[in-house]
Amino acid sequence: MSSESQKKTWLRCWRHCWCLTILFLVPVLASCANDESGDTVAEKEHPGKRIYTRYCFSCHQGGVAGSPVLGDKEAWAPRLAKGRKALVKSTLDGIPPGMPIMGLCLRCTEDEIRDAVDYMLEAVAEEK
Repeated sequence: MSSESQKKTWLRCWRHCWCLTILFLVPVLASCANDESGDTVAEKEHPGKRIYTRYCFSCHQGGVAGSPVLGDKEAWAPRLAKGRKALVKSTLDGIPPGMPIMGLCLRCTEDEIRDAVDYMLEAVAEEK
């Protein structure tokens, strides 16, 4: 076997070893992201937080157009009195002039809207 042929064979073996190593390490490293309870950090995040951050935050962080600020019990009190079901419905249908239909998340599912509403309601419940 020529030295050129040996180099090619060696390079092929080296590439295969690296591929196998990477294929083995990816799942192992992914499992390292788990904490002691076995849950990943992303699993612990509230399911409505992503929707809130992307669509609801822009109005509910600053109280735009009279929207209740996240965590402000006083501002949320009249809405809480109506109940969760009414809040979800008003989010889905919109309330002129301030609350746009589906909170401008027109691609969101009803479940995602419910999760975002739950996220905001839980923020009020957690506020001391």
